[in-house]
Amino acid sequence: MSTSDAAEQLWQAPHEDISLPEDEVHVWRAPLGQPPSKVTGFFRTLAPDEKAKAARFYFEKDREHFIVARGVLRAILSRYLKGTPDELRFGYSPYGKPFLVGDSGGDLRFNVSHSDGVGLFAVTRGRELGIDIERMRAEVIEQGIAELFFSPSEVATLHALPASQRVDAFFNCWTRKEAYIKARGEGLSLPLDEFDVSLAPGEPARLLGTRTDAREASRWLMVELAPGAGFKAALVAEQKDWRRRCWQWSE
Repeated sequence: MSTSDAAEQLWQAPHEDISLPEDEVHVWRAPLGQPPSKVTGFFRTLAPDEKAKAARFYFEKDREHFIVARGVLRAILSRYLKGTPDELRFGYSPYGKPFLVGDSGGDLRFNVSHSDGVGLFAVTRGRELGIDIERMRAEVIEQGIAELFFSPSEVATLHALPASQRVDAFFNCWTRKEAYIKARGEGLSLPLDEFDVSLAPGEPARLLGTRTDAREASRWLMVELAPGAGFKAALVAEQKDWRRRCWQWSE
C-alpha cells in the first residue's frame, strides 16, 4: 500500500451511533467547499455573532468556508451531545479559544483548524487539545519565517536537513507548534521560540521541551496527522493514555 493510500484509509466513515469514550480523541476531516444549498443550511444553524462574523469576510469563498466550518463543528458536537446544531452556544477565552457554554457541553472539549478548503475538527472529553492543518508552500523557506518564529535549535535542525526535506520539516514544525499553543489556549502570548518540537521528516511528532516548565513535555501527547496530499497537520492533547480515531465527514 502506498503512503497516500494509507493516509486515505486512516479516515473512516463514522458509525450512526458514534460514541466518544474518555480514552479517545476523535478527529474529523471535512471539505469546506460545499454547494450553495449546504452553505445555506449551515448558515441557519449559526448564532447571531457567527453570522455577523461571516458577513465581515470580503471574499465569498472565505465567507462560505467559515460558515461551513462552523456548521460542521456544530453538527459534529451535536452528534455527541444528542442535540441539535442550532442549540449549541459558544463562549471564548481571552485569546479566542471557543468552548461550549451551559450544562449541555459537560466535559466535551474541541478544537478546529482549516486551510485551503480542508477542515479538521478534534473532539475529546476531559482534556485540553489543539489541532492545526496547513497547506504546504515551498516559498516559505525563502521568506525567513523560521528564523523569526522558530527556536534556535529548530532553525539549526531545519538548515542541517537536505534541501529536499526542508519544506516538509518546516510545516512539521509549524503545525506542531500551532497545535501546542492552541491546546494551551494562550494564543501568541506564548512565544513560538519558547519551546521545541521535533521536525525532521520521519521522526515522530514530539514536544521536546519548554523554557518555562520542564514538566510540560510529559503533560502532552503530540501526533502527526495525514490530512491529504499537499497538507501537514498535527494534534496535541493532554495526558498520554488516549488514542485517536479519524472520521471523514460526509453528510
